[in-house]
Amino acid sequence: MTLGLTFLVSAAARSQTPQQPVQIEGRLDAIIARTTGVEAGLGVSVPSGIYVRSGLVAGIGVGRHGVEGRTDLITRFSLDPFRQSRWAPYGGAGVSGRYRSRLDGGSRAYLLVVLGVEGPLPFGQTSGIVPAFEVGLGGGVRLAVVLRRGITARR
Repeated sequence: MTLGLTFLVSAAARSQTPQQPVQIEGRLDAIIARTTGVEAGLGVSVPSGIYVRSGLVAGIGVGRHGVEGRTDLITRFSLDPFRQSRWAPYGGAGVSGRYRSRLDGGSRAYLLVVLGVEGPLPFGQTSGIVPAFEVGLGGGVRLAVVLRRGITARR
């Protein structure tokens, strides 16, 4: 009986805790360097705290001398984690691996820093796709347009 009561109380406590689901994103990045590339990417992030989300992005695209790709491991810090403003700034840092032909400089690892702004959920909805725009440094100057899964009352 005690064990059953423990599971019941535990389940009730979990139902009161807001869940922060995995956040999926699609993105289009331009990496402007000695050899410029344009890549489409797919990312996933998970909460690392109230203000912080950590994630992984994989991208593939074209550079000056053919196909290129990248993987980014990044942590974002949101200045408005509870969606109190329509648009909210964030900053991020991490590491990036760029995979290119030797003619484009070959494969290398880079430190990555980004500044971005994330937009609102669609009017009147508690979920949906939200836009974001980023500028950063990591293997060149990075410009990105991002579409993320919006999370109710969270960024």
